[in-house]
Amino acid sequence: MDINLFFEKMVSVLNLGNITEGPLKVTGGLTHRMFKVFTDQGKYIVKLLNPNIMKRTTAMENFNRADSIEKLLKKHGIEAIYSLEFHNRKMQELDGQYFYIYEWYDGKPLKSHEITNYHCEEMGKVLARIHNIDFQYKNMEVKEKNIDFEYYIHLAKEKNSPIYEMIYDKLDILNESMNKGNIAIHKLPNVLAICHNDLDSKNVMWFHNEYKIIDLECLGYSNPYLELYEIALCWSGYENCDIQFDLFKTFLKAYFHDSKLNANIDWENIYDANNGRLEWLEFNIKRALLIDCDEKEEQELGINEVRETIEHVVYYQKVKDDILYHLKNL
Repeated sequence: MDINLFFEKMVSVLNLGNITEGPLKVTGGLTHRMFKVFTDQGKYIVKLLNPNIMKRTTAMENFNRADSIEKLLKKHGIEAIYSLEFHNRKMQELDGQYFYIYEWYDGKPLKSHEITNYHCEEMGKVLARIHNIDFQYKNMEVKEKNIDFEYYIHLAKEKNSPIYEMIYDKLDILNESMNKGNIAIHKLPNVLAICHNDLDSKNVMWFHNEYKIIDLECLGYSNPYLELYEIALCWSGYENCDIQFDLFKTFLKAYFHDSKLNANIDWENIYDANNGRLEWLEFNIKRALLIDCDEKEEQELGINEVRETIEHVVYYQKVKDDILYHLKNL
């Protein structure tokens, strides 16, 4: 696809004026491609949705659900960058390419060393607000993970892929995490809430002490305990395999100050159930091995994400006792 021609046609079809700057690719997107484009009518960010994602049978349903929930967040005053509507719909399509358009915001995501107790407190508060919008005492239909990591290891060896050295000796820890998680998800508290489902630090833009949440296309109803736990870890240093437990506790205390959740639960079960990164790992193993994709850029992203995700899985097991200690002493 010729990017320049695509954007020229896009601004014309949607009456966005004439391009004055761009399109320029914006770094940071791990699944979809982001571009900034300025016109004589406004400044925009355009998210081009991954064609391989859109081929999934559940993709359109999931995006439509997220678009509906996004309107609820806006109604309740959650600070976020909301997708623009054209022709009464948020998701747009042009020449087979699906995309979203957002107004440009001059903020930037925080790097790990920039995150302070203030940021964790703010994120704990807003996460509680999101969960409280439509909190339900209801069990969620759970789906156990059934990932054949042994198959991928053999395939990586056959293809002489660099990910083989990353995963060949990790089969036991991956299967243990998957099996324990499959048991734990059936023991989760019976609660559902609106969840962002990807609220780590890269998806919050800051301008001084103000922020806006981005990447709302993953919105859905999930177990809030899992999201709270995972996001508290991410904001306190888990992404760098260096959890700062003062930040971890600040996030959790800010959340529980205005939450309907009970903090007195079986946190070890939450620990075991939090193995969603295994699905992210499988997604990127497939990218690295050119399964369901055929682009070199996608492959390189996959290889890098496999490396980082494996590091996270190993570190997560290593710090289990420390995590549970701080959870039980909130």
